[in-house]
Amino acid sequence: MYTMHALTTKTDNMGKLTKKQKEAIAKFDGSKLYSLEEAVSIVKKITFTKFDASVDIDVRLGVDPRKANQMVRGSVTLPHGTGKTVRVLVLCTPDKEEEAKNAGADYYGLDEYVEKIKGGWTDVDVIITMPSCMPKIGALGRILGPRGLMPNPKTGTVTMEVGKAVQEAKAGKIDFKVDKFGIIHTAVAKCSFDDQKIVENAREVLQMIVKLKPSAAKGTYVKSIAISSTMSPGVKVDTKAATL
Repeated sequence: MYTMHALTTKTDNMGKLTKKQKEAIAKFDGSKLYSLEEAVSIVKKITFTKFDASVDIDVRLGVDPRKANQMVRGSVTLPHGTGKTVRVLVLCTPDKEEEAKNAGADYYGLDEYVEKIKGGWTDVDVIITMPSCMPKIGALGRILGPRGLMPNPKTGTVTMEVGKAVQEAKAGKIDFKVDKFGIIHTAVAKCSFDDQKIVENAREVLQMIVKLKPSAAKGTYVKSIAISSTMSPGVKVDTKAATL
């Protein structure tokens, strides 16, 4: 994937690019800031994958993620979903299994799945659990953490309302957080979506990121935005217009 910070390097090394990559870069101005609508349209035109590529958004923030009071982390339910089937595991006590099942969870239980995860199994997209189960799940942090699967109260994946959490995950709820470079990177749609649906999903994410601005963050909060697909260059977006 080519993110906003990788685009310049890629264009500076045109000789290393494939014919399709050169063709993609020739279709837009890498130094120009586009509206969200224009950027989405361009990304769809410069995506040549044979599979239905994800549409990703990269948002560079003016925060220092090393400081706890500047960490930006949250979740949002995309109005048009993610375009992919979300596999949900609910780690819960027996009295909550029926609720998880009825809500559409793919897997539910506790000790059996804790042991499977300890053995290396992580074939799910979202893990939801209850506060009372966290002591057992805490030991799985080294396995689940690097994969972005560790349940967290801040993202609604540690809750007594497991049924509601499952429904939200299946409907297109995504979690995001700023990385050590101050960038939030997340998929917002599939290239097969209508342009307007991609725009609306992206805008929903941007509005949530703006809403989560830490009070300790000084200066420009949203420094840059880029839209790309799984294998496309990043198209720069006008930050002021996109975050209104």
